[in-house]
Amino acid sequence: MGQLLFVTTESVSFTCNDPGARVDLTVARISGESRERVKEALASGLITVNGRAVKASAKLRTGDLVEGTFPPLPLTEAIPEQLPITVVYTDEHLMVVDKAAGMVVHPAPGHDRGTLVNALLGLGAFTTEAGELRPGIVHRIDKDTSGLLVVTRTVQAREGLVEQFRIHSIRREYVAVALGVLTPPEGTWETLHGRNPSNRLKFSSQVRTGKTAVTHYRTVETFGTLACLLRVTLSTGRTHQVRVHCTDHGHPLLGDPLYSRRGFDPAALALGTTLGRQALHAALLGFTHPVTGEYLEFTSDLPPDMATAIEGLRDLTHG
Repeated sequence: MGQLLFVTTESVSFTCNDPGARVDLTVARISGESRERVKEALASGLITVNGRAVKASAKLRTGDLVEGTFPPLPLTEAIPEQLPITVVYTDEHLMVVDKAAGMVVHPAPGHDRGTLVNALLGLGAFTTEAGELRPGIVHRIDKDTSGLLVVTRTVQAREGLVEQFRIHSIRREYVAVALGVLTPPEGTWETLHGRNPSNRLKFSSQVRTGKTAVTHYRTVETFGTLACLLRVTLSTGRTHQVRVHCTDHGHPLLGDPLYSRRGFDPAALALGTTLGRQALHAALLGFTHPVTGEYLEFTSDLPPDMATAIEGLRDLTHG
């Protein structure tokens, strides 16, 4: 093995006197870490041999210095945090939250802290399922989409709302600003929906196989030919659904950093840059209470950043 300098669950350092041994097998044996975690560290350049990144299959020589760190261990539970959030309704079974843009719904790689789940745990929102990464989460909205979502607090509520989402009986309406003007001014898009084969961060309706996505839209206001204000209703809830449907029909959302396209008015695009996120807000949420049977409906006003962008479009239109 050579001289062991140090080894922890975060890092490792040793010199080799076992020439010809594979670096990944040697590091795994010395550290006790899994080969997958070691391979990930080597592929990312986190662990080096004599200061240089190498392949997992590289063979060691006597005296080689192997050192570096391991990638973070995957989260197993969310941590309670004291974070500001807006709760618009709560009872013993569920909560409705008006999420701010910029907040991730639940912990995921790259977002260990600062999520809505961390904030809800900090409020003591959950009496069951504590310790999971997604306690109470039955649907999501994107990090940079603002607006309403419901979170469950009991198993009975969770089962009831999951079923309502499954049969698409929950009412969800969004306010969106799309670049250009949609023709016709209202309609329905029903497409397949799946990963974009050329960019795994994106989704697309231009796929051969996928789930069905259904979006109903209605133009509320136009800003000359620059953009239009939409009211969008979802019959399905696919990831990035509104953003994908608008983009694939030639009208990406104002400010969308992932699905943006060239060819639109520079002044309108500048407003989107200032907005710094897609112009999409979950403005209405309605559902039947899974325990009491009462129909509940909530609305959320446009956040200031979107309202400012819309006023900017009006100014551009009317000079």
